Parts: sequence; C-alpha cells; structure tokens
Amino acid sequence: MSAEGGTTAILAALGANIGIAVTKFVAFLLSGSSSMLAESVHSLADSGNQGLLLLGGKKSKQKATPEHPFGFGRERYVYGFVVSIVLFSLGGLFALYEAYHKYHESQLHGGAITSWQWLPIAVLVSAIVMEGYSFRTAVRESNRSRGSRTWPQFIRSAKAPELPVVLLEDFAALIGLVFALIGVSLTLATGSGIWDALGTGAIGLLLVTVAIVLAIEMKSLLIGESATPRARKRIEEALASPDGIERVIHAKTLHLGPEELLVAAKIAVSPGSDAAAIADAINRAEAAVRATEPNLTLVIYLEPDIDTRTNA
Repeated sequence: MSAEGGTTAILAALGANIGIAVTKFVAFLLSGSSSMLAESVHSLADSGNQGLLLLGGKKSKQKATPEHPFGFGRERYVYGFVVSIVLFSLGGLFALYEAYHKYHESQLHGGAITSWQWLPIAVLVSAIVMEGYSFRTAVRESNRSRGSRTWPQFIRSAKAPELPVVLLEDFAALIGLVFALIGVSLTLATGSGIWDALGTGAIGLLLVTVAIVLAIEMKSLLIGESATPRARKRIEEALASPDGIERVIHAKTLHLGPEELLVAAKIAVSPGSDAAAIADAINRAEAAVRATEPNLTLVIYLEPDIDTRTNA
C-alpha cells in the first residue's frame, strides 16, 4: 500500500469525523440522548486517532541515526497501537459506562427524550451519509493494494497500518450509527429510555471488539513480521537466479516499516570460486532481489557458504 493512499483515507475520515462529532454533541446537548453522547465521544476519539496516524506517518520519515540505524519506519506501528488503546478506552469503555448510567436513569425516571425529539434522528442520518463517504474512500484506496485477498485477509496481512485502521474505524462507526439510530427511534416510539441505553451499550461492545482486533494486529506488526509468503518466494527465487549461486540455504525477512524490508540469507556458492567471483554473484543476487521488489526499500545482507547440504 502506498503512503499516499493511506493519507487520502485518513484525511477523508478526519474531515468527516470532526463534522460528525460537532453535530452529534450539539444534538446531545439539545436532546439529552445517551446514544448521541456516546457517538459524539466515538467521533471525537476517531478524529484524535486520525491525527495520531498522520503524526506517526510524519515521524516515520525521519532519517536513520546511529542509535536507530534502520530508521523509524515502525513509528507507524506504534501510533497504530496507540489508536487501538484510545478506541478501547475513550470510545468503548466510555460508551459502556454511559449505557450503564442511562439504564439506571431509565429505571428511575424513564429516560425518555423530551426535547428536540427528532433532532437526533436527523443528525444520525446525516452522519451515516458523511461516514459512508469516508468508508467509501477507505475501501477505494484499499482495493488498489488488496488484490485477490478477502477483507479479513487484507486486514490481517497488510503491512501498512493506516488503511486497516481507518477501514475498521469507519466500519465500526457506520454500525454504531445504526445501533444509535435504532436505540433513539425505539426510545421516541416507546417513551422508554432503556432502548437508548441498549443502543449505547451495543456501541460500546462494538468499539471494544474493534479495538481488540486492532491491538492484536498492531502488536504483531510491532513485534516484527516477515514479508508475505509470495514475496518471500519471489525473493528466494531471485537470490538463487544468478550464475555462481547454487541455492539459498536459508533466508529470513523482516519488515522494518511498511515499505522497508530487511533480507538476510545464507547462499551456497560454487566450490572453488574466488573472492571476485563470489562478490560478483552476491551483487547480481542483490540486484535481482531489488528488481523483484521495486516498491520496497530493501536492506540486504548475504552470507556466502559452500553447499554441504548439512550446513545451516
């Protein structure tokens, strides 16, 4: 995935969420709906999350230093993990607390929406339209790099965190808006605030679930993931392609960032090769790998060895 595609999706989501958060909060102040409060906090958290993703992208572009010789590409993973924590705490847990509070209020006082009754409906319908635009942008940008993968496969295998994060956030936002719309509509129809509380609780559970999924995926990227199986196969074939290299004894890859990949391999060279021939074979192998993966910045370390079929 290109960084430009992720930035486009983030900016679309940021613009939509800022506008949605303001309108939802105004609707809460006028109507007192807990679903509207939960949704306004959710949109506020999403806006902050998009800001974090943009910050992570900027910090990842810092030049390598002696202390960080492989650069700062993993900054994007760090901020992606922070996003999952913000979504879990500020979004999910707050909504669950508000649902608990609204439920008890409905038991004591009914909790019906008594003023500006249809304003939340209008705001939620407008928010669905704006959130749908943001989600459509994220889907369009994701399709450029998704290929034949299913959406779950894309979420789990993507090496760049921005699009999976925005996709899951926008998907959760759309489903949450539907929950809020159902809760508010039933509260208006029945005069019982318990439906508003249940809608808020459903939003909270949804956000907690999405946050956990995001945390698991970002943790895996932070620990360090290899290239995809297809990329590993291409790299090993390229390493073994030049004359003078008999086979790849073993190879390991590690993403230093979404677009940076470390390749380390032990390669078997022809017995009796002199230093110049080995160096030439290694240079041609490196060039073959770079030609195979032109969209990645590669850091390649190759160790020549004599093939004994037992050496590892």
